[in-house]
Amino acid sequence: MAATIIEEQRQCHEELERLQDALVAEKLHKTISHREHINSEHRAFLLYERLQQCTGKLISNYEDKDGIRKREIDQIGGPNEFQEFYNRLRKLKDYHKKHSNEIASPMVMEFLELKNIRENPDENEEMVEFSDEEGYGKYLDLHECYDQFVNLKHATKIEYLTYLTSFDRLFEFPKDKKLNADYKKYLMSLQDYLVGFLHRINPLMNFDAETERILEDFEEKWATGTFPGWARDPTSAMKSGNVLDLAPFDSAEELASLGLDRLKTALQALNLKCGGTLEERAVRLYTTKGRDLNDLDPSAYAKNKKSRDEGQKQKEVAQIEAYIYHYTELLSEQRTATRENVERRQARTADEVDDDDVDDVTITMTMMKSSYLTILRTCHWVGMGNLYLTGCTNSTVLTSTSTVKFAGTSSTGVLKLSRDISQSGGMRTE
Repeated sequence: MAATIIEEQRQCHEELERLQDALVAEKLHKTISHREHINSEHRAFLLYERLQQCTGKLISNYEDKDGIRKREIDQIGGPNEFQEFYNRLRKLKDYHKKHSNEIASPMVMEFLELKNIRENPDENEEMVEFSDEEGYGKYLDLHECYDQFVNLKHATKIEYLTYLTSFDRLFEFPKDKKLNADYKKYLMSLQDYLVGFLHRINPLMNFDAETERILEDFEEKWATGTFPGWARDPTSAMKSGNVLDLAPFDSAEELASLGLDRLKTALQALNLKCGGTLEERAVRLYTTKGRDLNDLDPSAYAKNKKSRDEGQKQKEVAQIEAYIYHYTELLSEQRTATRENVERRQARTADEVDDDDVDDVTITMTMMKSSYLTILRTCHWVGMGNLYLTGCTNSTVLTSTSTVKFAGTSSTGVLKLSRDISQSGGMRTE
């Protein structure tokens, strides 16, 4: 049965209050493990999104642009209010008579279930996807970005551990090598990963505010020529002429006394049009006194499209670098943990590596019926790749020394396998 506008508003108000209570309870709840904290943040994010949707629906109802709410209020508050009441009551009775077996689940049950999930978290629950390398948000997985970096034409070939330490030192990369497509593609890949990782570990972060802060700081540094790695060369502006200090001059007439040639070289130094009469050149140059060149009318510049396009490309690349600098700073804790984790793994002895490899390929298979045996055996994996074993159908269990072949690699070990494995292809025993 379709709910009336007034009933929809009542439901939205109830849902809004319950969402607010649930969101507060979620943020006040003390999490123990890292996984529990990440899951709690995502539950809070889902509640926040739903709260926004509910608020938007309420605003739309109260604005009543189509007039439906006003007509409904007029109906229940008009001269025939008792007749309207009994008409609605009759419709309710007819509806429940036709759907007498339907079970209604009150809204409170949903939030009680959410409370139970919060207070009794599942240790294996995954509300967001992370790679094995990322350890559910503990570490960064920059291997793809690292591969792109070492394949850049002018990049220094370094190890992954060194890359983790220096990947944000973009100002050390040669400035004249930053305008090629491969470097920009690498920067965009690195930026996308950092932003995506931040979204996954901190979904409640206000990225719009962060972006606004980054751009504001970038524009200020870019205008003053102090952005890291893109400092302006003080001699570059003098390649096509001599920059003229305009402080001693109080009018364009005083500048005109310098003559046509001197005004021409001064205008060329600023990449401005240098033609015209003596008075026109003097006025054009004097308008730049005390002003940022970026604020000048574009028509005042010389028609050097290549130079302007190159400047725009430089700014676009530098802006991506600004994002990377900021996001890397926000992820400093995960970056340090990643570096320590990689160092720890590289320092393992051969025996420790073998033990870890055995742990990584433990095969666990549970029979579909309780009368069947539970298979739990380990296989020493000497190749690369993941071992996939899912489902088991036959009751006969064999013990044999087998060779497992998967994706071109092999490993020998003692396996307990059923005769029939529902996962076909990619693996066989001999």
